[in-house]
Amino acid sequence: MDLREVFAWNLRRLRHAKAISQDELAYEAGVSRGYLSQLEKGTYHASLKIIGKLAVTLKVEPAELLKLPPRVGKRQG
Repeated sequence: MDLREVFAWNLRRLRHAKAISQDELAYEAGVSRGYLSQLEKGTYHASLKIIGKLAVTLKVEPAELLKLPPRVGKRQG
């Protein structure tokens, strides 16, 4: 999974967790809904400026958008 996919996964996860539509998030962050949709699909690269805007809107630290997802079937210890 490359960093663009990680970002897309986290963006979708956080938006769904906060029960915000793409339209609402795009409006609040000052980006187009189409652009946000492409970010969530992993089609576009996000700039640091966009990561910052989305983090502020979602009320999370920017690093939360770049956090690697937990591995499925990961063994402990």
